[in-house]
Amino acid sequence: MKAIDAAQGQAGENNAFAADLLRGHTDTIVLGLLRRGDSYGFEIFKAIRDATGGEHEIKEATLYATYRRLEKDGLVESYWGDETQGGRRKYYRITDAGRAIFHGNVAAWVATRRVIDSLLDVKDTKND
Repeated sequence: MKAIDAAQGQAGENNAFAADLLRGHTDTIVLGLLRRGDSYGFEIFKAIRDATGGEHEIKEATLYATYRRLEKDGLVESYWGDETQGGRRKYYRITDAGRAIFHGNVAAWVATRRVIDSLLDVKDTKND
């Protein structure tokens, strides 16, 4: 029973670690999603949740703070949609500056991942 408890505890820690990694890259994730096309806030929230199979979410409050910061920094622009039913939605679109930051962040992520993989000697941990 202790082995099961330990495994469950480890799984919980792994999920927390993954969630922290996700939150640490919120700006890049949002910019990446907006490269696909304009989107409104809750739609971005759902895309993140769905991409992780529902295992990880970034809180809506965190995302809306991110949208405001990205807009203030000139990395995204916003506009109001003209929905005929329901409430109006605020849409976001990535700017050229946002694209440049996104590409720089992805390059940094790839380089960092290479270093971490090398340090951890990670090739295929499924067989460990």
